[in-house]
Amino acid sequence: MNPDPTLLLNLTSIQMPFGKYKGTYLCDLPVSYLEWFEQKGFPEGKLGILLQTIYEIKLNGLEYLLVPLRKSRFKK
Repeated sequence: MNPDPTLLLNLTSIQMPFGKYKGTYLCDLPVSYLEWFEQKGFPEGKLGILLQTIYEIKLNGLEYLLVPLRKSRFKK
């Protein structure tokens, strides 16, 4: 399976569609919320993949990878 080149871009442009943080960009979700999903189970499909990805990024201190993408979001 090839990596999806739009995955990181999606993290900065897609908002959480439900729950306590509905409307929050996935990259802005707090780690505590992502840890809750980690324990309870991530949703199926694309949203689950994105949530798992942002969880791993935050867990490993790689949020700097999203900085240029976040800046481009606000230039539109």
